[in-house]
Amino acid sequence: MPHIATIETGLYRIPLPVTLSDSTHGEIAAFELITCRIRDADGAEGVGYTYTVGRNGGAVADILGREIPPLVQGREADDTEAIWHHVWWGLHYGGRGGPSVLALSALDIALWDLKARRAKLPLYQLLGGFDARVPCYAGGIDLDLSVEALLEQTDGNLAKGFRAIKMKVGRPDLKSDVARVAAMRKHLGDSFPLMADANMKWTVEEAIRAARAFVPYDLTWLEEPIIPDDVAGHARIMQAGGVPIAAGENLRSLWEFKNYIATGAVSYPEPDVTNCGGVSAFMKIARLAEAFNLPVTSHGAHDITVHLLAACPNRSYLEAHGFGLDKYIEHPLVLQDGMALAPERPGHGIGFDWKGLTKLAA
Repeated sequence: MPHIATIETGLYRIPLPVTLSDSTHGEIAAFELITCRIRDADGAEGVGYTYTVGRNGGAVADILGREIPPLVQGREADDTEAIWHHVWWGLHYGGRGGPSVLALSALDIALWDLKARRAKLPLYQLLGGFDARVPCYAGGIDLDLSVEALLEQTDGNLAKGFRAIKMKVGRPDLKSDVARVAAMRKHLGDSFPLMADANMKWTVEEAIRAARAFVPYDLTWLEEPIIPDDVAGHARIMQAGGVPIAAGENLRSLWEFKNYIATGAVSYPEPDVTNCGGVSAFMKIARLAEAFNLPVTSHGAHDITVHLLAACPNRSYLEAHGFGLDKYIEHPLVLQDGMALAPERPGHGIGFDWKGLTKLAA
């Protein structure tokens, strides 16, 4: 097997065409893209990436560019599991989360892309393959939009081919949240899949009250009602709120997901491949959820994650929001009748516009 020869790291600040907002992160005017390009001794390349919503990207890029290369250079590129554990433990004392696991995620994605390219297989087939057509929803970041603008955005997503929609909740008053959810339900109809995301806004008691208020509107799930550190609180909301709960975009390891799943604190585990440890960790989380008869969903990075969910029999919905990244990749995600299609190109199939990105280097 060829050895890892070089690792190249990039840090880019991608401006958003419209400033976005949610209940916790405030206004988001740009996101940081951190890329990892691995080349093996034969000259083959694999590409991975992670991202932030505006800060700490420099720390991630520094770990990728300075700390990780000495841990992996010269190792056999196909040994994704061995490399993952070597890097995890190499960074463990100063890591176990935060920038370290984001950097590891980008590295692991690049290694799996390289492995699939060398095998001349799309990533989803290398991972086992289940169904290249994955149900997909539009993840709106729309907390501060008026009801009229929210419905206009929704119509735009319907016109793009989405057949499931997620909206933001967590406004200062619950009455306003309920009115917006009610307006969306009326606009979309009774059977249309509708999710709501609170972005960790509430206390446990506030979340239970909100969940109960949303019951009449038949949400597919209520996402991240409280801080991710409170596993017991999520279990209480599950028991008392009356709506399914999605959580996991802020969890950083298989073991954190184990604590949620084993204690009945989540209905839809929701890993993000760019911050949970990469493809290696995402697939283990999905298999763990399958063992507990739970559907797995996803957060972010839809162009990679479509492959992962296409290899999972227990997949539910792929979240689609690219933070404007589509402008800098050759083949954006393809939707057909509300389903995202995993591409048949070798690897994950993402071709970055490196020349265009260079102008946005941070």
